[in-house]
Amino acid sequence: MERRTFLTTAAIGAATAATGVSVPALAQGKKAVIGVSIPSATHGFMGGLNWHAQETIKRLKTTYPNLEFVLATAGAVGKQVNDIEDMVATRNIDALVVLPFESEPLTSPVKAVKDAGKWVTVVDRGLSQPGIEDLYVAGDNTAFGRVSGEYFKANLKPGAKIVVLRGIPTTLDNERVDAFQAAIAGSGIEILDMQHGNWNRDKAFQVMQDYLSKHKKIDAVWAADDDMAIGVMEAISQAGRQKEMWIVGGAGMKEIIKRVMDKDPQIPVDVSYTPAQISTALEVTALRFVSNTPVYGRFIIGSTLITAENAAQFYFPDSPF
Repeated sequence: MERRTFLTTAAIGAATAATGVSVPALAQGKKAVIGVSIPSATHGFMGGLNWHAQETIKRLKTTYPNLEFVLATAGAVGKQVNDIEDMVATRNIDALVVLPFESEPLTSPVKAVKDAGKWVTVVDRGLSQPGIEDLYVAGDNTAFGRVSGEYFKANLKPGAKIVVLRGIPTTLDNERVDAFQAAIAGSGIEILDMQHGNWNRDKAFQVMQDYLSKHKKIDAVWAADDDMAIGVMEAISQAGRQKEMWIVGGAGMKEIIKRVMDKDPQIPVDVSYTPAQISTALEVTALRFVSNTPVYGRFIIGSTLITAENAAQFYFPDSPF
């Protein structure tokens, strides 16, 4: 959270320096409508992201009265496509901030928005065709996978057997998995199985049950998400195999961070990936319409290994995630 605030403050400072006019003065200018399309709060990370989106929109509407926001949440690909088409057809949006439910099916609809002359900011899950968006804001998915893989490589012996849970089929999931596999290359660690848990604890529970029934020896699990880690833990508990394996999730859910702080041997570490990235995306997009600040390109927020020693820095007990 602190890093996000610093970056936003820096961007506002850049707006003032570039134009010679304070941002609040610029905020009285031309009206603009910003559409925001994100997945609904189907799991913890998305719950946090929805909360940050709503809070940031409230703040930006107060700061910039000339900006109007249209927020739509979707629990399925088809709903998100319809939401976006409706924003263009009936709300005449000037910009779209979108976190794709899935990469492939959202690429064509988002490209249509761009082709209509609208500003496009893509968040977190990239599109399957590069270069459509004006601005891309995300956590560092390559680092997320690499940091996780490096931990496995450093803490498992050659010949160790692990299982992996993937997320929803997206470009970011590919980036994470590719980086993880590259990080453990040459370690002698064997990946027994790799299936999609869709960043959902119920689906992860089912996948882990399947793993446990098929594999009599598992040394560790890369859950690659804290919600999935909770589903994995429940499956392991029901099988009575808690002492056999440890788990690494990711994203910094407060429940998982607390376990890391308490030195739970089943959850030795976590990897950061903040849902507050939607706030950065909204705030930087807003600058496009209230200043002359250049906001094109890629805005990547790093991932950090969270251990018992530094976990307190990432623990926010009052947060929704």
